[in-house]
Amino acid sequence: MITAWARGLTRHRAGRLLAALAGIALAVALIAALGSFLTASKATMTQRAVRSVAVDWQVQVQPGADTNPVLSLIRKSPGTRAALPVGFAHTSGFTAQVQGSTQTTGPGMALGLPDGYRGRFPGEIRPLSGSSDGVLLAQQTASNLHAAPGDTIGVRLPGVGVRQVKVDGVIDLPQADSLFQTVGAPSQSQPTAPPDNVVLLPAAQFASLTRGATGVTTQIHVARDDSGLPSDPAAAFTTVTGAAHNLEARSSGAALVGNNVGAALDSARQDALYAQILFLFLGVPGAVLAAALTAAVAAAGGERRRQEQGLLRLRGLRPRQITALAVLEAALIAVVGGLAGVALAALTGRLAFGTVSFGSGGTWALWYAIAFVLGAAVAAGAVLVPALRDLRTLTVSDTRKEGGARSTRNPWWMRYGLDFLLLIGSWLVFRASSGNQYALVLAPEGVPSISVSYWAFLGPALLWIGSALLLWRLTLLALTHGRPLLARLARPLTASLAGTTAAVLSRRRRPLARSVVLLALAVSFAVSTAVFNSTYKQQAEVDARLTNGADVTVVQPPGAHTPPSAASTLKIAGVRHVEPLQHRFAYVGSDLQDLYGVRPDTIARATSLQNAYFSGGTAAQLMHQLAQRPDNLLVSAETVNDFQLLPGDTVNLRIQDARTHALRPVPFHYAGIVKEFPTAPKDSFFVANATYIAKTTGSDAVGAFLLDTGATHQRQIAARLRHQLGTAATVTDLTQTRGTVGTSLTSVDLAGLTRIELAFAVLLAAGAGGLVLALGLAERRRTFAIASVLGAKKHQLRGMVLTEALLLIIGGLAGGALIGWALSDMLVKVLTGVFDPPPSALAVPGSYLALTALAALLAVLAAALNGIRRAKRPAVEELRDL
Repeated sequence: MITAWARGLTRHRAGRLLAALAGIALAVALIAALGSFLTASKATMTQRAVRSVAVDWQVQVQPGADTNPVLSLIRKSPGTRAALPVGFAHTSGFTAQVQGSTQTTGPGMALGLPDGYRGRFPGEIRPLSGSSDGVLLAQQTASNLHAAPGDTIGVRLPGVGVRQVKVDGVIDLPQADSLFQTVGAPSQSQPTAPPDNVVLLPAAQFASLTRGATGVTTQIHVARDDSGLPSDPAAAFTTVTGAAHNLEARSSGAALVGNNVGAALDSARQDALYAQILFLFLGVPGAVLAAALTAAVAAAGGERRRQEQGLLRLRGLRPRQITALAVLEAALIAVVGGLAGVALAALTGRLAFGTVSFGSGGTWALWYAIAFVLGAAVAAGAVLVPALRDLRTLTVSDTRKEGGARSTRNPWWMRYGLDFLLLIGSWLVFRASSGNQYALVLAPEGVPSISVSYWAFLGPALLWIGSALLLWRLTLLALTHGRPLLARLARPLTASLAGTTAAVLSRRRRPLARSVVLLALAVSFAVSTAVFNSTYKQQAEVDARLTNGADVTVVQPPGAHTPPSAASTLKIAGVRHVEPLQHRFAYVGSDLQDLYGVRPDTIARATSLQNAYFSGGTAAQLMHQLAQRPDNLLVSAETVNDFQLLPGDTVNLRIQDARTHALRPVPFHYAGIVKEFPTAPKDSFFVANATYIAKTTGSDAVGAFLLDTGATHQRQIAARLRHQLGTAATVTDLTQTRGTVGTSLTSVDLAGLTRIELAFAVLLAAGAGGLVLALGLAERRRTFAIASVLGAKKHQLRGMVLTEALLLIIGGLAGGALIGWALSDMLVKVLTGVFDPPPSALAVPGSYLALTALAALLAVLAAALNGIRRAKRPAVEELRDL
């Protein structure tokens, strides 16, 4: 019996089975793909965090302790690949005799490096000119002293005086912040800036020069074997932190570990939690939608399934046997659909990431198994549970009635206004989470762990569900009370059957409302996903441009007096415009802040100034005010609040006069608020007219040049400028900055996630639009056959089908667009912490949304044409088959 039943299902109910299989396959594939992506993203974050560190541990040998035992202890510790001692000595200054003049600098540091240091820690030192061995001078120090390879400089050491050394090369220290960190300083303390003046010496020469000097310490730089670290950043952080604490404990207080790799992994933990946020935000709604699609597909054949169940009961089958047949159908859908979904996920991984495992090692198989089990649960809930419920609650006579003798009352959620309650709750949660400096990722004070406040997602979730139920309510009301309007709309397609068509649509209002809501949810999922991805991409570019300043930025060393006219030497092939930017420092009260001098009329030609960067006017208006009144000043919001400034108030800044080198008060007038500005820090700063600053301080020296290359060839142009300028300036390009800065999601391969999500969103929209309609039309062949027998013409039957399809398209696309727009706006505001700076407007990917609408339209049209084709069959043949 079971074999015959399975054979009958595949032969006579193939369409229904294939539709249910497609729904299960989509749900399984989406969960498997996104779960594997989440695991792969975490592994990528761990790898990038480890690779970003030049020296894993900087072990500070404590005063009075012997270096050799500590070094031996470290080298014997599990996981140590290399350990080399490095000497640190404080200097009181550097001197150099260049072209008959004496150049001096302030305090700095001298380091003693053992042989093989660059080979063991290649990311710590970047050669710029001259030799890469011997006495190496930091780039900024070389600029301050006007020194070059071959010159002799004096190193002033406390306790021993000035020692002369010959410079062999000029280098850059890419990780100076960590190299000169204060090992053992509390993590909550403000980090100290690295010294401006640094010289690196061979260990033997360092020992000779610093003999008798004060302020000499030793660090042991350690490279760890990171191959055995867990792929999850949080677990890897726990592992390396535990190893560092173990070393400190075994050293009995002789060593203190500066855990650079632990700090990098600590930051990656936050990225991992944002990846989990993306998984929830992008993955769960899609999986729920795929499950709902499967349930709708199963519900489309519910009446036929009840009639078959009644027939089996009439023929004497016991409830246990009928249950076994229902289990067979559910198992067939679960197994075949699950396997198809796993295969689809593997294909997605291959196309999006080049590997079926999404680069996640062996954990991808676990996600595939989880997705398969969830798919089986969806199949059981969509097929088996309704069958068991009907078997328990319906009599044989009920199964012969159309609709299964179900109640005609409105659903319970409509009677109690659940949709309105959900929307009100969504608004309340959103107000609570967006009005009090809310942050998604929480780091409890004093606790070495971070967590996501998932409750903030309650607002968008309630909005999604509540708006879907509200659309369901409105569709039911329109189909129930709008029969005259439906008849008028159907008349051009159905002629004299317009009233009948309206009556049929009104009688079928529940399945039609379900189809409209399902299509609307699929479209809203596509809209919200696409808008978030596009907005993220837009803001990542904005963040990189804010940090770098422009396509290419040339930064002058501190103390250099480069005039604006030097811009002409930077306008090489490919550069469209060069914009000078002053960078000074000014005191307001006792607070020292950055001061940027701009040319208001031309600054926007080299960099982008968004209105969101300013308050009190648009970017163009405030730049115009700076041009019209040169003593106007743009101030940070923090400074405005601290000093209770009002527009037009006089602000006296104390700026160094280039002629007297003394601070002098310069009056400005507060004109507006600046929140973000290219190359400016995140905290307080000022923006003023460069001409006014030059006039009042006696210097037009430029701090940086912003180069516009038309967003092309930035890397090549930056390389040519580095070759041209040598060590005289620092050149950065947007492509370089884009890879090292950004939002908290920098480590997440959002491009791959985008390809996964948007592809599935299109498939879900097409499935929601076409599958349910096709199955609904297939189940109504009897209706079309009876209408044909009663005299309905073929064009009238075609009109009935097209009217239903038209209502589905209009209601689904319009409702989905409105829900998607509201959901996108709320989600971007809830995820404000992900964006830095927050977007001034949502980025709408028009081409993708048009593709999604077209896919849904074509799917509905294909379903309608298939229904029309079936309606053309002779009525007698159709009734005989039924």
